[in-house]
Amino acid sequence: MKIPNEDFQRERLYSLLKKLRQNSGIRQVDLAEKLGVPQSFISKCESGERQLDIVELRQVCRAIGITLDNFAKMLEETFNETK
Repeated sequence: MKIPNEDFQRERLYSLLKKLRQNSGIRQVDLAEKLGVPQSFISKCESGERQLDIVELRQVCRAIGITLDNFAKMLEETFNETK
């Protein structure tokens, strides 16, 4: 099994974060407020300009109403979509 390259994986990660945020009806500014960060932090995360560590990713997931475990499963599914 071929492992997708890192750029592909990161693009999918940030795209999924944005999609889930939008699907939950939360604006960037609202998510930023929940996390106690500037709106630009969320924008940079979703564009891939800023990388999240695992603790930050967990906080984002909780703020948009999903578990880190479910997020990881969804992310794996997106990796498998183009195989």
